[in-house]
Amino acid sequence: MGDRWRIEVDRSVCIGSGQCVHRAAGAFRLDAARQSHPVEPDADAGEQILEAAENCPVEAIAITLVGSGESVFPPED
Repeated sequence: MGDRWRIEVDRSVCIGSGQCVHRAAGAFRLDAARQSHPVEPDADAGEQILEAAENCPVEAIAITLVGSGESVFPPED
């Protein structure tokens, strides 16, 4: 079984660019206020989700490992 990720979007930072939906349409959606939300807060690890986080223009997306809470993105220094 593969890793599971917890996906969080900081709505106070999100500007609604839609890059997350463009890169991982099955994992993110925009609400009526153009704020991003994960479709499921816990999801199977996947390259598209990581790519969405990496390409968010305001770095509003955080990904951690379910269970341990270890940071996947943004990388810890």
